[in-house]
Amino acid sequence: MHLSYPRHPGRTRPSRRLVALTATLLAAGALTACSDEDGPERTVEAFLSGWRSGNLQAVGFVDATGAKMPADEVLKEIKELSGELAATPPTLRRQGDAKITADTATAGFQVEWTLPGNTRWAYDRQVRLAHADDGQWQVIWEPQLVQEQLTPGDRLGLRRDPGPRAGVLDAAGKPIVEPRPVVRVGVQPEQVSDVPGLVKKLDAAFRAIRPAIVPAIDLSDLPKRLAEADDGAFVEVVTLRDEAYRQIKPRIYDLPGTKFQSDKLDLAPTREFARALLGSVDPAQADDLTAHPEKYLAGDLVGHGGLQGRYDDRLRGQPGLTVIVKRPGEDGRLVPTGTEVFHRDPQPGQPLKTTLDVAVQNAADTALRAEKQRSALVAVRISDGAVLAAANGPGPAGENLAFNAQVPPGSTFKMVSALGLLDRGAVKPDTTVDCDKTFTVDGRSFKNSDNFALGAVPFRTDFAKSCNTAFAALAPKLGGDGLAVAGRSLGLEGQWDLGVDTFTGKVSANGSPAEQAAAAFGQGTTLVSPLAMAAATAAVARGHFEQPKLLLDPAPAKPAAAGQPLKADSVQAVRAMMREVVTSGTGSTLKDVPGQPVYGKTGTAEYDNNPAHTHAWFVGWQGDVAFAVFVEKGGASTASAVPIAERFLRALPR
Repeated sequence: MHLSYPRHPGRTRPSRRLVALTATLLAAGALTACSDEDGPERTVEAFLSGWRSGNLQAVGFVDATGAKMPADEVLKEIKELSGELAATPPTLRRQGDAKITADTATAGFQVEWTLPGNTRWAYDRQVRLAHADDGQWQVIWEPQLVQEQLTPGDRLGLRRDPGPRAGVLDAAGKPIVEPRPVVRVGVQPEQVSDVPGLVKKLDAAFRAIRPAIVPAIDLSDLPKRLAEADDGAFVEVVTLRDEAYRQIKPRIYDLPGTKFQSDKLDLAPTREFARALLGSVDPAQADDLTAHPEKYLAGDLVGHGGLQGRYDDRLRGQPGLTVIVKRPGEDGRLVPTGTEVFHRDPQPGQPLKTTLDVAVQNAADTALRAEKQRSALVAVRISDGAVLAAANGPGPAGENLAFNAQVPPGSTFKMVSALGLLDRGAVKPDTTVDCDKTFTVDGRSFKNSDNFALGAVPFRTDFAKSCNTAFAALAPKLGGDGLAVAGRSLGLEGQWDLGVDTFTGKVSANGSPAEQAAAAFGQGTTLVSPLAMAAATAAVARGHFEQPKLLLDPAPAKPAAAGQPLKADSVQAVRAMMREVVTSGTGSTLKDVPGQPVYGKTGTAEYDNNPAHTHAWFVGWQGDVAFAVFVEKGGASTASAVPIAERFLRALPR
């Protein structure tokens, strides 16, 4: 409907020539003030500019009845109608020329909002204008200028609909992380007469759950939370995996005030399953909301740490977004009217496909379950370098020692030293090399574990029995960089791209004679990670280096190139010596492990100036599976790392 206004007495309609001239001047931006000879375009421009900037003082307004409206009142109504979108005013663009009919005109414009997630919502509107007696064009204000379905009192609101989060897949393409049943254990305050007694019984029940299934549960603040809660409230105590809940259900189900809510959460098969590598999925935390207000809202699920954190954007997909109309309810709060004016469907996340093998990972987790020290076990398939398992023992849940530890390798590095010595022709397996009780270089004395001595024995025996003094004596034959060269042939110090952070090692080179002697048996400044040693061990078993791979989709962009074939005679000799470690050396407790022959090397690594303070290592392989075991402050490898290796191998599927 168009409004008609009486003409000003004595006013005549502008000639067509004058209208054409006015339009030309408007297009050229030459007019500096409005007059009765101006078209409505300048007023439209001022209106759109003022809406965007928040200053409409240059525009005159009337309502639908023709009554004048203050510009501030119009601006207030625009902000109120914009509702939850008001903080980011839209982009406004004129569309075509205004159309004049008598004393009214219409002009088209486009409204484009930038919604969360950089979503664009654009639509066309028309503004009506009236030609006032003073010769100026005035905007006829109506709520539909903001959006065509709005009426006075309406507010635009946003509703986000999270998309289904994608899973992390194993090598077979099956979800590792997927929705699994949980039970939320809570308490209804007014139904509890003996709070201390309830807390005591809950605590005893929770302690009965195996730590591998659920960590220790702190109930110290439960009495305070119950005292502060409203009657009828569900005060959540803990969320348990269904299997953990079933363990203790008979002990807690009938306790006064206890309540239980079934739910599902994105979880791995077990609490310990590759937890540092996978990360976790949790409701958005305060830090998430502060750092990324444009991305997360309270209640959103967010990946933290590991693959879940690094690939959160890919896994979570894009939430759906709906612009709705709200109105104040009886209590004054805004409630949806049921009208939707814009909708974008949620986009499901994209899964991550990994090389992890569920059975091998379970075996690795089982092997570490009883270990009280921080520890790690990495398993790599020899034939293609696929990471089959990455397990971490006690310690912070997000700490991935398996990939990122930077620790001395101890005598496991004799595998590398032996390869370097054999490559240089410095020794052969049967070359006699003295294994003395001590060996001194530049005033620094080196000894063997438990101060043993073997005397004059073949080099392969020095290796199998892990004689430090023999390797210290042979260090000069490696030269300044021989150890580093041998390490690099096995992939150490390489630029690997697995799609996650890794430490590939730092090998001692060109040190003093004493440093070279120490480095020859894995001490000195050499540092490695369990992943790096597992990859080096796989290279010995395979005959050349292949970068470990973890992600199949998305595949890393720049994986390291395969290494050159190792010298056949050298690597065959190292393999034979690593077999002898198991048949008659320091790893002999593994010789009766079922299945194919086991190869390996033990290692004890000093980490400070106290010889009694040592990390424990074992590296080796059986069949197509190479692995490395590390135990921080584990003491003798035969007491900690080797038993873990045995538990791992015995748990592998046959």
